Amino acid sequence: MAQRSKAYRAAAEKIAADTYYEPNQAIALAKETSVSKFDATVEVAFRLSVDPRKADQMVRGTVNLPHGTGKTATVLVFAAGDRAEAAREAGADYVGSDDLLEKVAAGFTDFDAAVATPDMMGKVGRLGKVLGPRGLMPNPKTGTVTMDVAKAVSEIKGGKIEFRVDKHSNLHFIIGKASFDQEKLQENFTAALDEVLRLKPSSSKGRYISKATISTTNGPGVPVDANALRP
Repeated sequence: MAQRSKAYRAAAEKIAADTYYEPNQAIALAKETSVSKFDATVEVAFRLSVDPRKADQMVRGTVNLPHGTGKTATVLVFAAGDRAEAAREAGADYVGSDDLLEKVAAGFTDFDAAVATPDMMGKVGRLGKVLGPRGLMPNPKTGTVTMDVAKAVSEIKGGKIEFRVDKHSNLHFIIGKASFDQEKLQENFTAALDEVLRLKPSSSKGRYISKATISTTNGPGVPVDANALRP
């Protein structure tokens, strides 16, 4: 493992050993211990008591953060005709059909989210090996397979985030930038937490969120008291 920087070690020393913080305290401490020279992203990681190998325990969803992410997402849209034009007018960064499909199939993934009209999914589905591992495959459950591509683009550009539990039962999402004030980060965190809790599978046993950490890009993780996250 690469040796941590002096700044990282100094930041980590501000986090008390064997201590679990209330969410508002963890957010404040994550901001304080940011070591990046740029405006770092504030990230949240949950360990869920689910088995993602079982279809009824796959936790996946979206949420519109009330204060956005602090970043304007780059959005790609697979559409043709009037839908393609609507996507462009809504601010999509890349729009196309067969030409764009070929570009992505060749390895182009320089975007944050992909949207597709239902009629395009027969072809988009073939891009699973490219889009799947990066969490970029359009999905009707997250509103990214839709005829209303303009709405989807506007929501993503406005701060809509998507989250999905990984094969190790971990779930990651962002709640903004380190430059956000405390209140905005707390409100974004609460909005995301409420949606994660709403999606709790009925078959999940034990404490749903068993572990939680808040950090900034390249910064140390701040342990969160899972008991404060209910249920």
